[in-house]
Amino acid sequence: MSGVAEPLVFNPFDPSFRSDPYPFYNRLREEDPGHVSPLGFHVLSRYDDCAAILKHPNVSSDQRNAADYELWRASNPEAVAFTERMEPRRPFLFMDPPDHTRLRGLVSKSFTPKRVEELRPRVQQLVDELIDDAIGRGSLEVVEELAYPLPVVVICELLGVPVADHETFKGWSRLLARSLDPDIVIPPDVQRQRVEAITSFHEYFLDLIARLRRRPGPDLLSALVAAEDAGDTLSEDELLGICTLLLIAGHETTVNLIGNGVLALLRHPDEWARLTADPALARTAVEEVLRFDPPVQFDGRVAMADIDLGHVQLKKGEQPLLMLGAANRDPRQFDEPEHFDIGWSDNHHLAFGYGMHFCLGAPLARLEGQVTLATLARRLPDMQLLNDHPPYKENVVLRGLAELPVSI
Repeated sequence: MSGVAEPLVFNPFDPSFRSDPYPFYNRLREEDPGHVSPLGFHVLSRYDDCAAILKHPNVSSDQRNAADYELWRASNPEAVAFTERMEPRRPFLFMDPPDHTRLRGLVSKSFTPKRVEELRPRVQQLVDELIDDAIGRGSLEVVEELAYPLPVVVICELLGVPVADHETFKGWSRLLARSLDPDIVIPPDVQRQRVEAITSFHEYFLDLIARLRRRPGPDLLSALVAAEDAGDTLSEDELLGICTLLLIAGHETTVNLIGNGVLALLRHPDEWARLTADPALARTAVEEVLRFDPPVQFDGRVAMADIDLGHVQLKKGEQPLLMLGAANRDPRQFDEPEHFDIGWSDNHHLAFGYGMHFCLGAPLARLEGQVTLATLARRLPDMQLLNDHPPYKENVVLRGLAELPVSI
């Protein structure tokens, strides 16, 4: 019957959802904020619910604590075998205290906001070089020719990776980014490629770590190799887990931040004009991009006890999906959340998470986003979209464009 809304079914693989999930998010928040997916888990879409779980003392970031983990093990023997083989190299993003506290503390000593800010001149140089190349060509494909090469060079230089290996690094990043998606949604051939990428990545860094132990440099990885706190140092497996996390969190998410940001600005010509008139607005513009179209759309936790959110009751062992993209447009938290405003300063989005797992790489992502958007506004003010509906990558957790051609 005409006028009847489609039933609410969370399907992140629907092409229409991938191109624009926000109408679905709006319905979900208002009509079914405690939605239960066909697979049986709760989908939380309101800001207060997501924030409450992210900071709750009785939740875990380790999916092995989920009630259905043993069922998954029984039905996925190959994935389980690989996961268990990689277990000692698990990134601390998926750990709980005290392991998370210890590893994050050691890494944070070498990844301070002050140290990141010292990278600003180098980031500016890289962005200018990439834009020089685009001007020379007379064209720019934002994703492949700007958003990808910038963070991969930055993270490679941070980790002491030679220039000759940067392109290989970029390929690993694309495959490792899929490791954030549930195995059930990844085709078998992509799973195999991901395993090969992780194996090659680890072999490469085992060799690099050995060389840096003999001859340390000024890079972040040398500092991590030497990191010590009350006699505690990082093992090789722990270093590999940290390198994996830095590659995914320090590269792929920044690619999406830049791509999503340029698209949002060019779809809102008045806001693009504001930025070209005052590139200093790039600081708040980056925060608004993170709220309006965040690179990380979903997060998850495991309830370690029964949790009552009022309209939703989670049982011990449940693994709710936290829809950060939906929470960031919740009208209960944000005035006019569908309005894109690059000058908004009171912007407490959840794009970098909340609580003890707040993104350690947030200062670097912000820096790279700010420099890129400000420089584009200053040097390419006449930029326009060549495709009003650019395609998106197939990732589920990370939302980002496959390509974004613009005229310059």
